[in-house]
Amino acid sequence: MINLKQNPTEWARLMYELDDLKDHLSTLIDEMNSSGEISIEEYQVQVGHLYAHLNRAWNSRDATAEVVEKNLKNFTEFPKDITTCG
Repeated sequence: MINLKQNPTEWARLMYELDDLKDHLSTLIDEMNSSGEISIEEYQVQVGHLYAHLNRAWNSRDATAEVVEKNLKNFTEFPKDITTCG
């Protein structure tokens, strides 16, 4: 797992993905609470966007900046090495 001290660039990218995820999720919740509805199409787009950030955060947790750049498309896909719970 990367860390701030040894991997400052990679850590900044990880924090960006998680911060952007948090911001987008908060905005989605606020908009849904405000309007009381959302179309299935819009919900699908928004949740897909959230997953992309979360997937990149998970898939890049051990990767150098160079590896992330080369594999950005693959890192956006749902991880194969994680099990969902709950």
